[in-house]
Amino acid sequence: MQNLLRTFFDEPRAPGASGPRTSDWVLVAVLGSIAIAEGLMRETIQWHAFSVALILALILTLPWRRQHPFAMTVIAFGATGIVHAAALVNGTSWMGLNSNMFLLILPFALLRWGTGREALFGLGVITLSFAGAMAQEEHGWGEILGASLFLLFPAALGAMFRYQDAAQRRVREQVRLRERERLARELHDTVAHYVSAIAVQAQAGRALAESRPEASFEALANIEEAASRTLNEMREMVSALRDDDTLLAPAPGLVALESLASQNNSGPSVSVTLEGSLEGLGASVQTALYRLAQEAITNARRHARDATRVRVRVVGEPNQVCLTVDDDGAPTRFEITSGYGLRGMSERAALLGGSVHAGPRDGRGWQVEAVLPRRAGAS
Repeated sequence: MQNLLRTFFDEPRAPGASGPRTSDWVLVAVLGSIAIAEGLMRETIQWHAFSVALILALILTLPWRRQHPFAMTVIAFGATGIVHAAALVNGTSWMGLNSNMFLLILPFALLRWGTGREALFGLGVITLSFAGAMAQEEHGWGEILGASLFLLFPAALGAMFRYQDAAQRRVREQVRLRERERLARELHDTVAHYVSAIAVQAQAGRALAESRPEASFEALANIEEAASRTLNEMREMVSALRDDDTLLAPAPGLVALESLASQNNSGPSVSVTLEGSLEGLGASVQTALYRLAQEAITNARRHARDATRVRVRVVGEPNQVCLTVDDDGAPTRFEITSGYGLRGMSERAALLGGSVHAGPRDGRGWQVEAVLPRRAGAS
């Protein structure tokens, strides 16, 4: 239990907190209008003018609740707590306006965006303010418990959203790291293949140096070309280590891409079309085209209802290469964020300086479009 509390206490601020948005100012305007209208219609409010002014001032804490959740919570609940204490000293009952219900947004923001320390101290401030409100009138334990749960529910909801977002971030990070490792392995295989070729050429040049001197020059030219390719691939590599003993071989490229075409009786047929200039594509780009097409075909077979065909089209352009995979399945609500495979596709393309977009086609079916530079990392 102590370790759990320590972990919560040391929890850092949640990432992604934004400053004031347009929607926040719309919310301020709406709540301010409601507070003014309530003040005009209810003449029996204790400390009438002060109560309306206080609520209007505290509404202005909302736009900064994500960036400064602790400060906004302390300002809002600290101010109301002080007023409750002053009313208690004077022997009066001050409950403010009904429109002060917007204060429940702040416990949500505190647990959603604040640090562990801020959450604990902020909840303490909220508790003191709540105790001051309860002390003004006699309430039964049932009423106090109900009011406490009502007040803490937004905080619990904020914590739930926080940890749900954290879990999704961890999943995305695992997908990203897994895809980076997979890409690094494929690039490693390609570079190792070139290095093996260089070693073979060097051995052949040495063996023929005495009997056929001209063969040594041919071997040197081949070595130079292979070394140049190797350096290019090395520049494209993602830092990763490989710890298995599998045989080193070139990663799948355009030739393997054509092999994806099939006439499958148990599913939609797959056709592959290569167009444009596809010479000189980087090995990592060719591998990415193959993996993206392979994943898109797999998704089409799994999710495209009543599909009869899947078309794969690769078009080489001067500075980039475009991949399109579409099917003629029934309309579907399947989205790119709902599958780890498609998320991995997007990550793989981004690592190479490209992009992937997926969505329903006009009329029928699903389409995946990928754009990659001819050389990995080119802009």
